[in-house]
Amino acid sequence: MIRLAPILLAIIIALVMWRYSSWSLKRKLDAKSYPLKDAALSPYLDRLAAALNVMRLPVHVYQVSPVNGLAAPDGRIFLTQGFLDKFRSGEVTGAEITSVIAHELGHVSLGHSRRRMIDFSGQNVIRVVLTTVIGRFIPFIGPWLAHMATQALAARLSQQDEFEADEFATALMIKAGFGVDPQISLFQKLDRLSGSGKATPPAWLLTHPATDRRIAAIRAHAARWQRQSPTNS
Repeated sequence: MIRLAPILLAIIIALVMWRYSSWSLKRKLDAKSYPLKDAALSPYLDRLAAALNVMRLPVHVYQVSPVNGLAAPDGRIFLTQGFLDKFRSGEVTGAEITSVIAHELGHVSLGHSRRRMIDFSGQNVIRVVLTTVIGRFIPFIGPWLAHMATQALAARLSQQDEFEADEFATALMIKAGFGVDPQISLFQKLDRLSGSGKATPPAWLLTHPATDRRIAAIRAHAARWQRQSPTNS
């Protein structure tokens, strides 16, 4: 039981940290957001809602300047004010904005927020175990190696979630009649829109897959579904 104590403590700490993080995020979102009401975007949102057989989509605008989308743990979808400004300036089309919303709906529908809480707890346990085991053999570098290994695992799981949300978005965009071109064209311009620099961490530490891999996966899914479509049989 004594040997299990650090592991149980790591799980408890991870759960508390996750709960606090979710609570803190909700407060920030509630304080700096408003429901999305844009006449130019409404027809696009209505088509997505119809494809999902729901009356309306819970989309809000988060009043920050970075270009991003967010799926909150409570199921709400957020576009940043920066993203909406890009749409209003003509740099992003309505269909491209719709693909972002479809992607975030994927995170919600696939339960990624709940899964990330479980993953985070597991990663905290792995960090404790690796630090203890490796630290016995490599006293000074061991904890750093354990941290890097855990970070790499977290990145891999996060990339998996992104691929899954992309696949969900591809299916939804096709069902809603938009096709995958807006999803692909947005990815092709996203680095420029978000102001991402050329210096990036190693691929195995990135939380999001490389753009070319995401586009290739989207095209592969679209081609497969077109082959399986009853109209093509």
